[in-house]
Amino acid sequence: MTTGPALTREEVKAALEVGIETARDLVAAGNKALLTGEMGIANTTASAALISVYTETDPAEVTGRGTGINDEMHARKVDVVRRALELHQPDPADPIGVLEAVGGLEHAAMVGLLLGGASLRTPVILDGVSAGAAALVARAIAPEVLAACIAGHRSAEPGHVAALNKLGLRPLVDLDLRLGEGTGALLALPIVQSAARAMHEVATFDSAGVTEK
Repeated sequence: MTTGPALTREEVKAALEVGIETARDLVAAGNKALLTGEMGIANTTASAALISVYTETDPAEVTGRGTGINDEMHARKVDVVRRALELHQPDPADPIGVLEAVGGLEHAAMVGLLLGGASLRTPVILDGVSAGAAALVARAIAPEVLAACIAGHRSAEPGHVAALNKLGLRPLVDLDLRLGEGTGALLALPIVQSAARAMHEVATFDSAGVTEK
């Protein structure tokens, strides 16, 4: 992404469709909630670039250490993000173009999953920094998507905090996780399930015959 677009527009659209179709298939199979997750190396770099675009924050403030890199590597990582943004000058109003310039296939697919889940009125529990970056892009495509998003946790990555603040989402769990792979979203799932059961199954004052005071 420092020498040219990270993806072609066709690749972005294909990945979006994969995410949308995945959401559709999972909901059709009877799933009541969707969880995001990703696996890979270097996707926190692309995440930092996406978050920097949508929070209008300097790359140094939203680029974390990912898998635990040293100071020298971290400085190089910040420089990569900065150079990519200077090269492409991504326009936040063109989310497909932003993904094309500095996104990853996993980000585009997660954007699709969020759009698909929201269109099917199915909640999506967000994982860490990559999911936060994807949520920012998804909101730029369709602001209504935010109504389906639940922030599973707050990652140790600084970009994730910036993303959640911009999205206005309050994380359910804060355990300094930096694993990815959906672990933070998975830990939050029982809280979401319990909340739904409390809403549906706990007796109200009327049904329990509690007298008004």
